[in-house]
Amino acid sequence: MDIPHRVRIVSTLDLIFRVPPLFVMDTILNVSLPLYQSSVSSADSTQNNPHMVNMTDKDAAYILYEGFLLSLTHSIGSLLLYSFGLLVSLSIFMLSTNLLLTTYLYFSSLGLVIWSNIYNEEFISFALTRETPILQDIIALDSNLIRWFFGNLAAQILLSTLFLFAVPKNHSFFTPKLISACFVAPLTMCVIPGISCDVLSWSPRVCTFIALVYLGFVMVDRLKHFTSAAVRNIRWCCNIIKNYGFYTLFENQWARLQIPQVLRIFWLTRFCEQALIVFVDSAYLHHQNPATTNSPFDVNFLSDALKQLLVRGCENLVALLGMASVVASIFNRIINATQNFLQVDDAENQSMGTVAAMLFLILALQCGLTGLEPEERALKLYRNSCLMTSASLHFLHQIVSPFLLSLSASRNTNSRKHLRAWAMCLFLLAFPSTFLYFSWKNNVLSTWLLAITFFHLELMMKVIVTLLIYALFWIDSYHVPLTRLDDYVYYIKATGNTIDFTFGLLIFLNGTYILLFESGGTIRAITICIHAYFNLWLQAKHGWQTFTRRRSATEVIQRTREATREELIIHNDICSVCFQEFENARITKCNHFFHEMCLLKWLYVQDDCPMCHRSLYETEVEEKPETKNVSQPSTSTQLNAQNSKTHQD
Repeated sequence: MDIPHRVRIVSTLDLIFRVPPLFVMDTILNVSLPLYQSSVSSADSTQNNPHMVNMTDKDAAYILYEGFLLSLTHSIGSLLLYSFGLLVSLSIFMLSTNLLLTTYLYFSSLGLVIWSNIYNEEFISFALTRETPILQDIIALDSNLIRWFFGNLAAQILLSTLFLFAVPKNHSFFTPKLISACFVAPLTMCVIPGISCDVLSWSPRVCTFIALVYLGFVMVDRLKHFTSAAVRNIRWCCNIIKNYGFYTLFENQWARLQIPQVLRIFWLTRFCEQALIVFVDSAYLHHQNPATTNSPFDVNFLSDALKQLLVRGCENLVALLGMASVVASIFNRIINATQNFLQVDDAENQSMGTVAAMLFLILALQCGLTGLEPEERALKLYRNSCLMTSASLHFLHQIVSPFLLSLSASRNTNSRKHLRAWAMCLFLLAFPSTFLYFSWKNNVLSTWLLAITFFHLELMMKVIVTLLIYALFWIDSYHVPLTRLDDYVYYIKATGNTIDFTFGLLIFLNGTYILLFESGGTIRAITICIHAYFNLWLQAKHGWQTFTRRRSATEVIQRTREATREELIIHNDICSVCFQEFENARITKCNHFFHEMCLLKWLYVQDDCPMCHRSLYETEVEEKPETKNVSQPSTSTQLNAQNSKTHQD
């Protein structure tokens, strides 16, 4: 087999074999511990029992105490058992590929032994109920017996062959083959005359016990390999953390375990399984009572079934992680479709799916989605879906905005690209407005509706700002050059950022009200603090710094002297910022010539001279003679020398 195909097959098996442990964890998490119910039911049964009415309070209290201890012991035992199951499932999920395959070989060999025992038990029970020996009926060519006997014999031979393949190999050559003979031993004993019925009835159990003991010895023998591999992996993880940090280890294990793909396969398989069960049950009920039950193809039934499946798809933490992985996949497909529509390729946008999955998890955890009742969970899931839709529209704007501005700034004449970008911007304006119209029409005023409104209005404002800046770039590139283009762009961006900051402040106040008066929680409080820091404080700080820098740059420009016509002729050079000839210029205190707008734009970014990197924000003081630049004469000195030479001539 070709090596790439072998690697692909092993990778696929590694992906598939990590799904069953997730189903085990999902089943365990869906089981509720009966601690409270058991104690309450024991107390109710004690009060309602007629035989205990005449008991003294001491005896009744003793019986209640015994019932409480019994229920507590049962609950603690169940908790320990479930915790052990979760730990084992998680450990199997974290195994390396070789150990994972070995573990599944152990389970498959154990399943083959049990399956063989079931077949042998059924045939031995059938053989013991017959009055004539099996061998005699076979010789007499009994068709039913021959078909059953040889069919069972073929099944046992197949199971023994699979057992030889699945059983972990050891140093012995004959032992696995002798153990595989236990599969067909009960059938062989049935045709041997003179064997008692007790021996025949016990033969399947004895053969199964021998095979299980052999598997136990092999497992104990192989346990040292698992232990040594675990020790090596722990040491390797410690070295990675010590040398490269925990994040490198997390990233490596995330890629090795293929966690997003595994969670996605688990959730989709779980969803399809539950959908099949719901569909089959509905079809059966409709077949039994067609007048009272809906058809499984009815629109109302399909909508109710989809709602039920989505609610059950986030009923525990493992299912919630699987749903988040599906959300990430959906967002990635939306991003890829948008990039293909706009004909752009930006690798940075591929991380938006991960951001969307994290946002979905935060929204689910802050409202306690897994612990809600089905109806309330459906409502929260719908509201979170609306918020995720708003987030997806913001992600699309992050793609189309730089693309649209680059088209106008670079003077791209491809009309199709412009039309595609315009269509996307119009969609980002039309969809939020339509969504808000129906939301306000069909819902009452609430904090959730206000949050949705603020998010969509913020998006629409960003789109309008993008279109205005695009229009300015278009006018400057194709029609009339705008000398104050940078100022116009700044004014539009400043207005948009101010409105954006206002919406962010309203979202913060809305979230604070929800935290204090509706539904609190640590995760919600942390989310509000993160929003206040990144979307309010840092944005306000950056805006104020930009404003002060522009104001300082304007003051510096006003302190510089404008060059005369004679100085421009003597200088006879180009601007070192834009490399264009001088029609007018400003002279810095270090005697360098620049266009006024070029120097202003430069000062928006840096506070030094583009030529000598001397700070231009320092207060102009009279320099000492020894600190003056003697290598380059000043402009007045050059003018005096030129005038003297002219008079001499």
